[in-house]
Amino acid sequence: MAMPFRQNVRLGRYLLKQKLLRREKFPLLVELEPLFACNLKCAGCGKIEQPAALLKKRMPVEQAVAAIEESGAPMVSIAGGEPLMHKEIDEIVRQLLARNKIVFLCTNALLMPKHLHKFKPHRNFSWMVHVDGLKDRHDLSVNKEGGFEGAIDAIKMAKAAGFRVMTNTTFFSNDSPQNVIGVLDYLNDVVEVDNMQISPAYAYQKAPDQEHWLGVTETRELFAKAFANGRRRKWRLNHSPIFLDFLEGKRDLACTAWGIPSYSLLGWQRPCYLLDDGYAATYKELIEETDWDAFGRGKDPRCANCMAHCGYEPTAVIATLGSLKESVRAAVGR
Repeated sequence: MAMPFRQNVRLGRYLLKQKLLRREKFPLLVELEPLFACNLKCAGCGKIEQPAALLKKRMPVEQAVAAIEESGAPMVSIAGGEPLMHKEIDEIVRQLLARNKIVFLCTNALLMPKHLHKFKPHRNFSWMVHVDGLKDRHDLSVNKEGGFEGAIDAIKMAKAAGFRVMTNTTFFSNDSPQNVIGVLDYLNDVVEVDNMQISPAYAYQKAPDQEHWLGVTETRELFAKAFANGRRRKWRLNHSPIFLDFLEGKRDLACTAWGIPSYSLLGWQRPCYLLDDGYAATYKELIEETDWDAFGRGKDPRCANCMAHCGYEPTAVIATLGSLKESVRAAVGR
């Protein structure tokens, strides 16, 4: 995984601790959603289809921090909705950093210029800006003209202020290998973001666009062509080599749905960030009362085309840190 070396060491120590404690299921990262409201209506996201009364709610700081503390996860990805619409999001970040959590704040970046002064650069804090392509492709995906320029300007502003900035890009069936190459070259070489995450789109049932989900074969073909000729080695991708092998069809992986659980205004989502089979009140209840063996490709038809990082990157990370060969490979970015 192309995270900073210090964070890799910390994650390795965390995994060793779980092994020594003989814990079979533990979180690597929690997807925290302290609100569902958003200032955009993206084609591939169904979060803002929640009832109006729920869209007005914001998770109290104490509730957000307590949930992360209960889980024991070393990393937190704060999403939504748009987290910068939460009036106390800076306090949630501050309290999680004070508890030595590694925090990624996911945003479409349009509100970053207004709120950047509320945050301070920290070795465990990263902005994670959503960028779905170059100008026309991104603006179409987020359904807003000017969305791309706004995001890029905010990234440059944050980097100039000393923040670590990453990006997250989702690809759909109407993306070509050249789309993938174009946006990753631009973010890597021109904008010079610190790291980039990528993911094939998952079929959200409530998303406005239901026509452009990628199947497994399409995903493998897309990334195999995009990664060809050594291109993937030059990009600062925030993924383990094993997960990237998985995306381009060089190896298959089982889903580790419990590795990246999701906590929102509704509770702990069963079984994962992408499926919605009800909610548990506590992390303990989520882990102990969910039938984890029932999910994954070949088991649940809703998982048939899923190759998203939230299910498969935990599998790849655990495999990487359990193998000296794969650990060395990850360290040198192969």
